[in-house]
Amino acid sequence: MDILLQTFVFLAAGVIAVPIASRLGLGSVLGYLIAGAVIGPFVLGLVAEPADVMHFAEFGVVMMLFLIGLELKPEMLWRLRVPILGLGGLQVILTTAVITALAMLFGMVWQTALTIGLVLSLSSTAIALQILNEKNMMSTEAGKASFAVLLFQDIAVIPIIALLPLLALMPAGTAEVATHGGSRWLLHLSAWQHALVDIAAVLMIIVLGRYVLRPVFRFIAVSGLREMFTALALLLVIGIALLMQSVGLSPALGTFVAGVVLANSEYRHELEANIDPFKALLLGLFFISVGAAIDFGLIGQEPIKIIGFVLALVAIKFVILWVIAKVFHVNGGNRYWFTFALAQGGEFGFVLLSLATQSHVLEQGIVETLTVVIALSMVLTPILMAFNEKIVQPKFQIIEAEAPADDFEDQHNPVIIAGFGRVGQIVGRILLANKIPTTVLDHSATHIERVRTFGFKIFFGDAKREDLLAVAGAGDAKLLVVAVDDRNTITSIVKTAQHYFPNLKIYARAYDLTHYHELSKLGVDYIEREVFRS
Repeated sequence: MDILLQTFVFLAAGVIAVPIASRLGLGSVLGYLIAGAVIGPFVLGLVAEPADVMHFAEFGVVMMLFLIGLELKPEMLWRLRVPILGLGGLQVILTTAVITALAMLFGMVWQTALTIGLVLSLSSTAIALQILNEKNMMSTEAGKASFAVLLFQDIAVIPIIALLPLLALMPAGTAEVATHGGSRWLLHLSAWQHALVDIAAVLMIIVLGRYVLRPVFRFIAVSGLREMFTALALLLVIGIALLMQSVGLSPALGTFVAGVVLANSEYRHELEANIDPFKALLLGLFFISVGAAIDFGLIGQEPIKIIGFVLALVAIKFVILWVIAKVFHVNGGNRYWFTFALAQGGEFGFVLLSLATQSHVLEQGIVETLTVVIALSMVLTPILMAFNEKIVQPKFQIIEAEAPADDFEDQHNPVIIAGFGRVGQIVGRILLANKIPTTVLDHSATHIERVRTFGFKIFFGDAKREDLLAVAGAGDAKLLVVAVDDRNTITSIVKTAQHYFPNLKIYARAYDLTHYHELSKLGVDYIEREVFRS
């Protein structure tokens, strides 16, 4: 009954808090974290042991990495090798070095300082990817850079786990078996034998995924029993996680490798459809358990110290990420999406802190403080992302709008498209296919970055402005296609173009029948009603 009651409390907290947080614009992740904090042992006390749920819910992170792997074909992963090793490697090395140096300045021995640096160098894969997915940012420059860093961090967890026993402050041989994920037999292997076992485990996953699983999927698919496909998908993920744990590797890495191997499989979409609901539910439980694990008693005892540590961690990671992003030419608003998304501690930090305690590398008091700092930094991330979206990103749009002429120099194309959403893109593809040079204007900086990844040349600007239309080439152009999605903006653009560029033909999108008649009275050359043909 206790298990059923605890499950009910977790689900009820999520169902109540997440919709409210989403309606307030805070995002689902912050909703889960707040729900966890409220029901946790330090507020309402409805959940006694959040750590037990966290160990179970961490499986949501494992499933998320499997689904990410399914989206990445091996050739795509190879193309990302530079940002993975460059962005990701620099971030981990620089963050570890800075935090280690600061910890030593506070009088800690180098083993303790290095362990703290390694733990805090990791960011939250679950929170960052969840928020970027919700904002549809994964295909942008910021999303790709964030994913590269997070992937490197997930891989880096493996050598960090292997390093922790070597950093133990206790005499050699006192590190507990748990540092190897409970695999007692690994203690009797030498370093090179352990490496061979790790390589063999990864190779086994690749061979199984490429040669064994496809016939099994086909056999299950022929049976027509969808629940069996769901069972097989869960069996696959759980089996790989157990295999990786048994050899002391990260389950998340193992399932990611399996996902990449199966990315070319014809059963990829079926696997995604079956696993995604479990992933979403377990990630929600994970975030709730993180919120519940926040020790408000410890915060109450030393509030200035804890808040100072949290702000210092976020500031250090923000500066390092910003500099790295500049070096790797992640420009404009994308640089801030990237830095705000990753400037926090990560869920693997909780795992490493547990192993550090068992290896006698860190004292219990330090572990408790770091646990609170990581959890609070994760809580702070959705707030920082909202600040970035509401305050920082609009400034980039204003800056770009104030100086459009540099972008539009020598633009003398015969066609100008104002608005490059679904309608503008259809028109643009037709013109591109017929090799007709086109200048494209759009007022959303975020949308521009997303569309540019598909190869379109698109510029930021408000087409209602006469000077912008002039530098975009309206004086020489033959046709203006008005494809924005707001009726008042469409009408304003048409009036501006007719007044200043009377020789320019105008094709416009009409919002509805009333708007169609309004544009007809203005003398628009051709009008396409938005829902008429459909």
